Amino acid sequence: MPPRNEAEEERDNPPVESTMPPRNEAEEERDNPLPLTADAERIAAAQAYIDALVTHDGGSVPFASDCARVEQGLKNGFSGKHLRRSLSRGPQYRIIAATTAPHFTVAGDDVRARYTVLTRFALAGRRAAAHVDETFVVDGDGRIRHIRVRFAPTIVRRQ
Repeated sequence: MPPRNEAEEERDNPPVESTMPPRNEAEEERDNPLPLTADAERIAAAQAYIDALVTHDGGSVPFASDCARVEQGLKNGFSGKHLRRSLSRGPQYRIIAATTAPHFTVAGDDVRARYTVLTRFALAGRRAAAHVDETFVVDGDGRIRHIRVRFAPTIVRRQ
């Protein structure tokens, strides 16, 4: 069979007219959410922060220069540089031995992570811990712009 030209293709397969009304941009955005890679990049930024709690290496966390952190309603992180330094050298983070695998949910720029922090303090088969509920605002460039954290201290069985 010889190759077909465009005129023959169009004649045999005419364009179909839609009977659906035109869609607006809001409908398009709702039906076509951000690609999975955008969510994955936001989660990766939040995971880098959680990993740094344990490794004490704040240099690997993608903070925006004006990032702020609010813990239990009080601001205790004042810039990306301050947060990076605190994660790397702050005594308040040195007591952290491990975290459980976080459960992430993403809504727009917000990444919510729920996990448990396990401390180095253990006695009689028990370990001091904290259940953490943390929300990261991660911009389109994958930088953490804001962190809001709530936690509840607890005691867990030593593993």
